[in-house]
Amino acid sequence: MTQQPVVYTHGHHESVLRSHTWRTAANSAAYLLGELRPGLDLLDVGCGPGTITADLAALVAPGRVTAVDTSEEVLAKARATAAERGLENVEFAVADVQALDFPDDSFDVVHAHQVLQHVGDPVGALREMRRVCRPGGIVAARDSDYGAFAWYPERPVLDGWLELYHRVARANGGEPDAGRRLFAWARSAGFTDVAVTTTAWTFATPEERAWWSGLWADRTTASSYADLAVEGGHATRAELAEIAAAWREWGTREDASFMVPHGEVLCRVS
Repeated sequence: MTQQPVVYTHGHHESVLRSHTWRTAANSAAYLLGELRPGLDLLDVGCGPGTITADLAALVAPGRVTAVDTSEEVLAKARATAAERGLENVEFAVADVQALDFPDDSFDVVHAHQVLQHVGDPVGALREMRRVCRPGGIVAARDSDYGAFAWYPERPVLDGWLELYHRVARANGGEPDAGRRLFAWARSAGFTDVAVTTTAWTFATPEERAWWSGLWADRTTASSYADLAVEGGHATRAELAEIAAAWREWGTREDASFMVPHGEVLCRVS
């Protein structure tokens, strides 16, 4: 498979990992949990700091979990997460979903959360996930859909933030509106037995609003995303600071809420 150039838009700044470590199997992979049972071998693609990985490993033990990411730095955090939970059925490796270094039919389940939106060739990535999945197994993918994000109160500056994010992500080779495309991508990858669902994260309590707005304010000014936005000519530092201030102001509103829809596909391998 020919790999398409792509840059991971978010990077691994603290503000990004603050979001990623919040994720669990319950809030980010519920659509998959009914397919899991003890003894299955599972590949977790783009595992990040490993919080979802650890939950999945506990569910399939004594089955083996292999967790991969393109960043050795973040894999160190994933290893620490597994060690803290006393998990002995997880191993870690640097790998690219566009060229997985595993034999055909290696796993019963292949899982990817918020990965395909950052891949230059998502259809090819799904084919690669299918290649390493055993017949009768499951390829599972979940991605958010930035174009479907919704929030209140409305803020013109946050509308600008969303437009900016689309420009930066697509300039880096990704597709931020991946959620709505997962079914089509799965069909193009050759899957014929695909279950499609949608779920959403909702941030509406004072604690949730403060957390969500704070991490995006910090990400907008201090992460790799901020650097890419400026270096790519998409925004100035002053414009990013204005967006961050709008995020923080929105987070103080007692009537504010934010919805993050996701597309999900469960693809059974024939």
